[in-house]
Amino acid sequence: MAVTAGPLAGVRVVELAGIGPGPFAAMLLADLGADVVRVDRPGGGGLAIDPVHDVTNRNKRSVLVDLKAAGGPARVLDLAERADVLIEGFRPGVAERLGVGPDDCLARNPKLVYGRMTGWGQEGPLAHTAGHDIAYIAVTGALGMIGSPGEPPAVPANLVGDYAGGSLYLVIGILAALQHARTPQGAGQVVDAAIVDGTAHLTAMIHGMLAAGGWQDRRGANLLDGGCPFYGTYETSDGGYMAVGALEQQFYDTFVELLGIGDRAPARKDLARWGELREAVAARFKSRTREEWTALFEGTDACVAPVLSLREAPHHPHLASRGTFTEYGGITQPAPAPRFSATPTRVTSGPALPGADTASVAADWGVPALLPKEA
Repeated sequence: MAVTAGPLAGVRVVELAGIGPGPFAAMLLADLGADVVRVDRPGGGGLAIDPVHDVTNRNKRSVLVDLKAAGGPARVLDLAERADVLIEGFRPGVAERLGVGPDDCLARNPKLVYGRMTGWGQEGPLAHTAGHDIAYIAVTGALGMIGSPGEPPAVPANLVGDYAGGSLYLVIGILAALQHARTPQGAGQVVDAAIVDGTAHLTAMIHGMLAAGGWQDRRGANLLDGGCPFYGTYETSDGGYMAVGALEQQFYDTFVELLGIGDRAPARKDLARWGELREAVAARFKSRTREEWTALFEGTDACVAPVLSLREAPHHPHLASRGTFTEYGGITQPAPAPRFSATPTRVTSGPALPGADTASVAADWGVPALLPKEA
């Protein structure tokens, strides 16, 4: 019989409340079945939205602890003693000053994986300075690659830095360290997940191409950055957009044939005529609506897809059939990913409200000191 609690069932995670990549990483662990307890501070301090809509806190439980009050750090250490993982996203040195740094926690629990999520990392000239996703991806070269030539770099929301270069690398590090800690000679350790490190790591293939002379160090001049006329986006007659990724010859042949320019398209390998090819492709896409082009290319190997909005995406036939999005508590949201054959995952609870689960965590984790003292 398949287990329904997820592959990380039985793993206990303490998350010291923050914003951005830390909560997202903890959500991913919770989606995978870990028992994630979020330590919220009295008075909040998260996103400037109603906590009932903060999807990054789904599948978690929350307790309230004032780390600056007497006894606050001790409560966190009590939880750390019983946990497998702890996640914090303070600036370097803050957790230590609060009394919940790695040394304090590992002294109580030598097998603990202590995950640190920051932008600049725990050391380096900028380690103690403030920053956000856009600055981290800027200095790694990732931001400078994105956008049209002659225009400012395009900002990819906070997906590349916070979540791809930050959260996902933190989770990879945590799972690797957890595996090591559970070996016979293993021990707990600190995972230093810096967004600058993870984002730089994401550009590995591009650096290889750059060294080989197959990538120009400027925007809009390369195969994958919009410089190629058969890898980019095109406007339709109704103001929508279509995304084209017909890189391989066989896919390109299907693309130009269905687009209606197969008999007059310039040779795709003639870079001197890429501008002419782009104009021909753009003119054709402008002749029909996004819906019409979608219907024409649907189910073919032309590698063309409509550019959908966030509200449109859940209704795409393929995503709908796979259940890529789900609805819980009246909120349409991405379903847990990836998928597992023996330990399926799902959304089991909405966003944890600050302090709402203090009683259940106190009982389940055996930390009665979490409960407020009676007057």
